[in-house]
Amino acid sequence: MGDVAERTCSTEHEMTEASSFAASPPRTGPLAGVRVLDLTSVIMGPFATQILAQLGAEVVKVETPEGDNMRHVGPMRHAGMGHIFLHANAGKQSIALDLKHPDGREAALRLAEGCDVLISNVRPQALARLGLDHGAVSARNPRIIHVSCCGFDQDGPDAARPAYDDLIQGATGIPWLMQRYGAPEPSYAPTTLSDRVTGLHAVYAVTAALYAREKTGRGQAVVVPMFE
Repeated sequence: MGDVAERTCSTEHEMTEASSFAASPPRTGPLAGVRVLDLTSVIMGPFATQILAQLGAEVVKVETPEGDNMRHVGPMRHAGMGHIFLHANAGKQSIALDLKHPDGREAALRLAEGCDVLISNVRPQALARLGLDHGAVSARNPRIIHVSCCGFDQDGPDAARPAYDDLIQGATGIPWLMQRYGAPEPSYAPTTLSDRVTGLHAVYAVTAALYAREKTGRGQAVVVPMFE
């Protein structure tokens, strides 16, 4: 999978090694030198971090020990290497951490200390329970840009609800629009439209926040909700 290297961090020795980025070829592009800790899965978040990697950022993807769900969506030539997963995660480094275990959480926080950006599509409430919300991470790295890609605005009544592409397409009326403009019946757009539109919003949110940090020296928390 390109230059993706897989590792599982379970011992103190491995956790110490996880606190620094593996050696990799020099990056080029406008985001060369930017380090991104990628706690995303499925499509929306990995699509965003794929673009950041293509722009030159050094991206380390954190997976659970079970792996990203998209590993198992075919077709594939090798088990656990689904085509969508390979495409969305090309150009990244990779590490497996159990973030529910104190050692895994600590390893993630050590990685975050050396990063410019942390981006996640774990529900914010779940991320807070893991101890990886903006407050916890910025306490270790005040300059970090903490980006939460979620289903709904966190000030609204649906803040805690999970969301996937088809749910958001339905909630925003895409099936009605498809029928209104020629489909024989209400139907989803034949692509992961919500995931990809939101992923693009996450990319320009990250680049804008990086520019703001250059001006102010301060990191910030950014929320990118799919529905809104």
